[in-house]
Amino acid sequence: MRLRIDLAYDGTAFHGWARQPTLRTVQGEIEQALDTVLRAGGNQLTVAGRTDTGVHARGQVAHLDVDEQVLLAAAGRDAEDPCGALLRRVNGVLDPDVRLHRVSVAPDGFDARFSPLWRRYAYRVADRPGLVDPLTRGHVLAWPRELDLDAMNAAAAALVGHHDFASFCKRREGATTIRVLTELHWERVGGIATATVRADAFCHNMVRSLVGCMLAVGEGRREPGWAADVLAAKARDGAVTVVHPHGLTLEEVGYPADQELAARAGTTRARRTEDG
Repeated sequence: MRLRIDLAYDGTAFHGWARQPTLRTVQGEIEQALDTVLRAGGNQLTVAGRTDTGVHARGQVAHLDVDEQVLLAAAGRDAEDPCGALLRRVNGVLDPDVRLHRVSVAPDGFDARFSPLWRRYAYRVADRPGLVDPLTRGHVLAWPRELDLDAMNAAAAALVGHHDFASFCKRREGATTIRVLTELHWERVGGIATATVRADAFCHNMVRSLVGCMLAVGEGRREPGWAADVLAAKARDGAVTVVHPHGLTLEEVGYPADQELAARAGTTRARRTEDG
């Protein structure tokens, strides 16, 4: 059977999501906890979006394929609610910087990686001295100059849509850099300059590069039209800074209705195969 797992983590002490030998990663920690609770080794998670070192997640989604009898055996006296039992026991094993929020039987056709319609990230910047809070320093970028959000939003407007984002991505052999960016805008939330970035998927370093481009515009080093010029070049521009990861949080992953999950996963797989 397939389980859907909704989870969150503080990425500060993790070397990203993906399991790596000798390094502490989110995937590695959860899979080890699952092996312990289920009393069966080799449990493997498939995730909606692999986050990099230092990046946080509030709304991450993964799936796990598990033998139903193994799940029931691990639940013991809680066999009437095996998903709830798994949730409680895995959280009891995990360190407090990662938490499962919900474990449920996945609908038919659900694939955490291929079924999503979109992923939504937020990047937070404290650009005034009074906003720099030592208590949130691991989740908000401290910036030395005040930002012009109107200029940043003018620049962002040219980036929304179906484009080749090669200028904002770290290329991976055989992987496409074409994405559909459906939302990119800045607003102040409690005074903090906050970017909302939503796309069907993201290539490596894309969000942090987009934010770096916007920051250059926001502090007046570049005109808003520069963002469109960078995009059109389809090549990395050394003037675009890949900002620090700690200001970035995966907030939410959006899925279609249950009856559309399998079709969406099939469409996504076919496109990834065609584009690389």
